Amino acid sequence: METNDNSNSAAIDRRSFVKAGLAATGALTVGAGLLEHATAASAGTGLTAGDVAMLRFLAAGEALEADFYTQYNELGGVRDSEVPGGTGNHEYTNKLNRIDRNFSQYIHDVADDEISHQNFLNAYLVANGAEAVDLEPFRTLPGSTATGSSGKLRLTNLTQLTIDTSWWTRYRSGTHNPDVNPTVFEQAVPGLHNGQFTAIPRTNADLHDARHLQAIANTAAFHIPTVEQGGGSLRLAMAQKATSVEVLRLLISMGPIELMHFHTWSAIAGRAPRLTDPTNGLSFPDLDSGVDPNSGATGPAAKEMFQTSLIMPEPCPFIDTSLPACSVVRPTNATATGALKFLTAMGLFIGQSDAFFAYLTNLATAADAAQRGV
Repeated sequence: METNDNSNSAAIDRRSFVKAGLAATGALTVGAGLLEHATAASAGTGLTAGDVAMLRFLAAGEALEADFYTQYNELGGVRDSEVPGGTGNHEYTNKLNRIDRNFSQYIHDVADDEISHQNFLNAYLVANGAEAVDLEPFRTLPGSTATGSSGKLRLTNLTQLTIDTSWWTRYRSGTHNPDVNPTVFEQAVPGLHNGQFTAIPRTNADLHDARHLQAIANTAAFHIPTVEQGGGSLRLAMAQKATSVEVLRLLISMGPIELMHFHTWSAIAGRAPRLTDPTNGLSFPDLDSGVDPNSGATGPAAKEMFQTSLIMPEPCPFIDTSLPACSVVRPTNATATGALKFLTAMGLFIGQSDAFFAYLTNLATAADAAQRGV
């Protein structure tokens, strides 16, 4: 995951990371129900501290993803025994499914995936004599009060998002790869990177203007792939530091699922209707117009960089610029601390406590210290 400077960075540095060296308060444990299958695996198989640290950070990340997908599912997804909670919001659901008729089903299915990842990682950690990760003590944020929400407290905030959509051009670039020659990639929706916007209806007041509600749904369509694009990169980076062959297997088995999510959602984002939100001026450009929404440039290069049908990654520099271009995941040198800063800059944790940031920062720092054993 990349980290980009924005207007929130100073506040992030002050509030989120000054406590990086502190231990989070309270003993964090996992309920017996979650770990009922842990005993099926062999305990004490000798995972290194680095392997454990990487898996614990990923378990925390999966808990955060499960939390925000559950919020989406309560209002705009499919509610059943796999992903329970909420009663649905008809108006919001219609706007999501205007983007893609399967939007609701995909929200549900990815939520189910992330919940399974969280549960598996925690059970695997306990089965191997390590401490699981439980973020429930940090479930303190109020969520939506719109019709359909369960009203439960949340770990993540979907109502004040600043979204970096540069992944759109990063995967379309044939000349740049952040692993090899880092550069600033242009935004698909510049407005989302220059403000704070909600991806879910906050109250029923957000349902009254059709264009405003569609802009909220469009924001969700770009927020989801923005998170997913980092999941595959981070797991591939961690796989290069794993000592246990089984941990390596785990990482390279989960990583492609995250990338499948990203590819699906990136295609869906391109179908978000062109519009301007009348309440705040947020504009979703016509990405097929042949006009660069950042600079206004036109021509074949601009068209190729933003055209919505070009969803396959372009070959790009890899390992060394002296080698031929190769189509690859980019980046594959992501760090846990970089991922945490990226998500924090997004506004996903606005309102969280210093203890929450300290706990996650400690997990990220330990994960990044992992080294491959020989």
